[in-house]
Amino acid sequence: MIWRRGAGKNGGRGGGGGGPLARLRHPPGGRDARIMLFAQLLDRTGTGVWGASCVLFFTFVAGLDGRQLGLLLGAAGVAGIAGSPLAGHLAARFPARTLLIGFHLLRLAAVGALLLFTRFEVLLLLVAVTSLGDRAAKMLEMLFATRAAGEQRGTYQALSRSVANAGYALGAGLAAIGLAVGTREAYQVLILGNALSFVLAAALVWRTGEQRAQAADAGRAGEPGEPGEPGPSAAANPWRDRGYLRFVLLDIPLCLDDSILGVGLPLWLIEHTDAPHAVVPAFLIVNTVLVVVLQMTVSARVGQPRQAAGAARLYGLALLGCCVLLALTPEHGAWAAAIALLAAAVLVTAAELLRSVSSWELAVSLAPREARASYLGVAGMSQSIQKSAGPVLLTGAVMVAGPAGWLVLGTAVAGVSVVQRHFALRRLDALRSAEAAGAGAAASRAATGGGAARVS
Repeated sequence: MIWRRGAGKNGGRGGGGGGPLARLRHPPGGRDARIMLFAQLLDRTGTGVWGASCVLFFTFVAGLDGRQLGLLLGAAGVAGIAGSPLAGHLAARFPARTLLIGFHLLRLAAVGALLLFTRFEVLLLLVAVTSLGDRAAKMLEMLFATRAAGEQRGTYQALSRSVANAGYALGAGLAAIGLAVGTREAYQVLILGNALSFVLAAALVWRTGEQRAQAADAGRAGEPGEPGEPGPSAAANPWRDRGYLRFVLLDIPLCLDDSILGVGLPLWLIEHTDAPHAVVPAFLIVNTVLVVVLQMTVSARVGQPRQAAGAARLYGLALLGCCVLLALTPEHGAWAAAIALLAAAVLVTAAELLRSVSSWELAVSLAPREARASYLGVAGMSQSIQKSAGPVLLTGAVMVAGPAGWLVLGTAVAGVSVVQRHFALRRLDALRSAEAAGAGAAASRAATGGGAARVS
């Protein structure tokens, strides 16, 4: 990869010494990476403001009923699924930096329009466009990191996760001020704050340089992939690469920690225990603090593709432990239930920490280098699909079944994590063999002066 400005001095994936603040000042990728991280902080702060206030805005200002609100959020989820592959498809043809600025401005227009329109049909379109832009922007930020940070992308991802969580927390705190006022004008100020975050993020991205893959990467097309499957580089098309599609499919249930934290824990506390409702905000506090404090440490231990495959299996075990705790949480006894639920929040956060590095590293490492943009776009669908299907799964099946539902869910996710590890290691071995064969063929041609050999 080409590091355009101020590349990091440390060559290993660990990304140099110092604490999180020192690494934020000198992140992998240098000046451009530092600017991008600041842009992400502003973006996530605005997202935190909107996320904490949107349901109340649509209910009390726009006047939507429960059915309309459900349709609105459902449309946002479906549109978000399309955002990541769309951005990947476009990034294979156009500069990622320009596209990211464009999606920031698209979200600015959609969110700004909320100040002018309250008709349900228009809101449906605006929320869908905003969600599509959100997922597209996140995918382009991921592509930026793979190009800017190079082999230290794990360290960059850890910094990105810490910055994002800090932004969400800051945004939620700012939203609380506006929600305490509760007037229509206060909600409008919150919307303007979210819109301002897109303007500032776009301006910062404009100051970065376009990150490009080395030209040599484009010459890697034609490498065979997993035995018995179409090679990932043969067509450079993720939709025809069965091995990569299988990875994305298996990755969907390995993102369920998000729905368990945001939906499962609060609803289980309210509907099945005597724990005080004041414990619910503590779930988010525990999650945010642990992610900010521990993300760098976890990422430092998962710096290689094979380690990422192992982390996928650990994810399953952590989520299984969380589900077992929920199944065993006593219905009566407020303090016992609160302690069990907080312990479950710690375990689901541990799963999140593992998922954030394993899913990221495998999505990059299992993709052919010359087609990473389109492949990462497809990989980004797993989180979007989970965000749409996860809450429905939890509320419509798991919690209806009671403690047995949690045990079945945890066991199933643990089993999927083992399968994911197996196939990821298999594909990594196949890609390594293909690279070795390609290097040997190139050396042979250089020695003999022969033409290009056909790879069978």
